[in-house]
Amino acid sequence: MVGKRKKAAIIKEVGIHPTDTGSAEVQVALLTRGIDELATHLKKHTRDKHSRRGLLQMVADRRSHLKYLESNNKTRYNAIVKKLNLKR
Repeated sequence: MVGKRKKAAIIKEVGIHPTDTGSAEVQVALLTRGIDELATHLKKHTRDKHSRRGLLQMVADRRSHLKYLESNNKTRYNAIVKKLNLKR
């Protein structure tokens, strides 16, 4: 889980305005941070199947947010992919 301070820092960095928590860019950034944390957890705990399922759900959710951005606003999509170093 991403803590309050880390979440606030991510929102401040990626968000459109200071209280922006619902835009696709913020959602993708928060999901990416959670995916990174879960991936490091799963490297240590390889038999944790429940966390692996949560990781797959987060990846699918991030993919759907990125697909939405790509279809609706290509410039915002390219900016967030470049900022987060995502492979696409």
